[in-house]
Amino acid sequence: MTTTIDTEAPAHGVTLTGEAAAKVTSLLEQEGRDDLRLRIAVQPGGCSGLIYQLYFDERLMDGDSTVGFDGVEVVVDRMSSPYLAGATIDFADTIEKQGFTIDNPNAGSSCACGDSFS
Repeated sequence: MTTTIDTEAPAHGVTLTGEAAAKVTSLLEQEGRDDLRLRIAVQPGGCSGLIYQLYFDERLMDGDSTVGFDGVEVVVDRMSSPYLAGATIDFADTIEKQGFTIDNPNAGSSCACGDSFS
């Protein structure tokens, strides 16, 4: 069975800041692979109902939307796209906070830990 990838899929609406793109590029260089993409997904779970998943993926699935940012390909699956439209992924490296953050205008509320939303 052959799976066809829709290369004309609409843009997913997620933005990756320059800081986040630089960090992803650095992490990919450490991995030593050039076939990986940054995938962001929404899954059921967490104390508020939905959780974010942010990971490297080599696969493209039917219905995926991809957008490039400074050499980083960001992939969102068809089911997650409505939850993530307008979201911005950033990377902070300060005394107060280190890591990736997701500013999502679709999140009505989130838990105290910030890992889940509804």
